[in-house]
Amino acid sequence: MAASVLFMSMSLDGYIAGPHDEVGHPGGDGFDRLHEWYGDFSRPSGAVGELWDEWNTPGSILAGRRTVEQIDHWGGDNHGVPIFVPSHRPPGPSVANYPLVTYVRDGIKSAMAQAKAAAGNLNVLVLGAYTAQRALEAGVLDELQIHQIPVLFGGGRRLFDVLPSQIELEIVRVIDTPAATHIRYRVRR
Repeated sequence: MAASVLFMSMSLDGYIAGPHDEVGHPGGDGFDRLHEWYGDFSRPSGAVGELWDEWNTPGSILAGRRTVEQIDHWGGDNHGVPIFVPSHRPPGPSVANYPLVTYVRDGIKSAMAQAKAAAGNLNVLVLGAYTAQRALEAGVLDELQIHQIPVLFGGGRRLFDVLPSQIELEIVRVIDTPAATHIRYRVRR
């Protein structure tokens, strides 16, 4: 069965985007620094190559509206899999051109159920801070793959800015490299 996995690079002080994160400047100032660990967009060797494979072979994607709108829904195709966007508002007109993109207007639980059904035996790649927070709150996020980057941003958008309560995690894997420490967590239920 598919697992839902948040896949996120984060500064040591908890930022997943730098200051001035907005349409036209997605990720804000310094955003590229958070993604240097995977190099030139070709599959790295060794343990980081395993992470690369996980990131590039999802069964579906669940991404927040802000995330997808900043990059025009990846032009309607990200890894060639269905993309689900939980939102209370209908999509903008460009989405009509993207058959793989589905806006789900009846909540995060429904969006995750649809993403898992579409993923089959593969994982659901979860993207977006707000969406990750809501999925944790609803109990539908299974794992977190955090790429901890050795940099302090000092400002920007935090991954876990507001959570309704304490959430316990179990460390299931740690891969330490010079560019990042990659920690996989399972959400305890």
